Amino acid sequence: MPGTDLVRLRLALTAFFALDGFVFAGWVVRIPAIKEQTGASAGSLGLALLGVSAGAVITMTLTGRLCRRYGSHLVTVVCAVVLCLSVGLPPLTHSPLALGLVLLLFGAAYGGINVAFNSAAVDLVAALRRPIMPSFHAAFSLGGMIGAGLGALVAGSLSPTRHLWGLAAVGLLVTAVAGRALMRCAPLTPAGAGRTGTERAASRRPDRRTRALVIVFGLIALCTAYGEGALADWGALHLEEDLGASPGAAAVGYSCFALAMTVGRLTGTAQLERLGRTRTLLAGGSTAVAGVLLGALAPSLWAALLGYAVTGLGLANLFPVAVERAGALAGPGGVATASTLGYGGMLLGPPAIGFMADWFSLPAALTSVAVLAAVATVSASRHAGPTRADPAPASPPP
Repeated sequence: MPGTDLVRLRLALTAFFALDGFVFAGWVVRIPAIKEQTGASAGSLGLALLGVSAGAVITMTLTGRLCRRYGSHLVTVVCAVVLCLSVGLPPLTHSPLALGLVLLLFGAAYGGINVAFNSAAVDLVAALRRPIMPSFHAAFSLGGMIGAGLGALVAGSLSPTRHLWGLAAVGLLVTAVAGRALMRCAPLTPAGAGRTGTERAASRRPDRRTRALVIVFGLIALCTAYGEGALADWGALHLEEDLGASPGAAAVGYSCFALAMTVGRLTGTAQLERLGRTRTLLAGGSTAVAGVLLGALAPSLWAALLGYAVTGLGLANLFPVAVERAGALAGPGGVATASTLGYGGMLLGPPAIGFMADWFSLPAALTSVAVLAAVATVSASRHAGPTRADPAPASPPP
């Protein structure tokens, strides 16, 4: 593929990553209003929100096959259209059951597009032979920050219906522009086939060792996403209840974490090129361990905020590199496996922290993030492989 097409492909994929974060964050900030509209209790809302999780996990397990059959570019565009249309449906519901059903569709589109555009990004990383995967995830983080910030600004003046359908309109416009550019670029891995018959067979039937390595990288993604989910749901509460912070100051905690993670991902390619994959992940995992311990155990608000920021910097590149490596080893199926495990970690984190907080204390429960970051660090040190991305190897590296 000519260099100009590779640049166009990178820009189009970056737009879809940003769109995904933008739409999802826009939905999240309107959850309280949707709860009030549907008359849902906390328990029934929790069950309805499981629709997002169930739809995402189910679709992630299937999207790898769809990408191999129809191409990751087409699947990305179709899932983006469904994602944008479905985000406008929750304000139209008036019961927890109806909300859960529409969120099942929203979650399915969210899971599908994540596997599809990560698969396309893995192919582009291999074609460029540069570790640019963190830059795509930085776009997702930036999109999420913009979506959340915009949602906070308009929440007092726009109804959920107007806000989310406005979000859908913007999303469809971006999809039309970026989707046209994406579809003009032929998939780097053609639909229905690998580069050769041998590669096609290998991508469909990875050997046992390759499958084991994909699981390892999926577990690294899980450990990272566990930390993201835990800090998103419990970080502010820790600052408010354990350190006496005001609600406004407590809300700053997650902002520090998210901003630092975005900065870490924006600089991720440079880190990978300078340090190599293994040392970058070792440094990131070790930094995350130190940051979590500081954030959870510090006796003052400012020290805890610093800990949250350090944690964001440390965790920033573990998930993108884990997904890229899984995709390099096993194609879209590897991306699907790692993404599913990673998303499972994000779902596991908040309830696990809650149970441990009941048994011990919230600060002690948050240190579990440090334990899993250490697990991810040890796993990365053994299996991260070389710095520069190569096409999926015939046999996995030791």
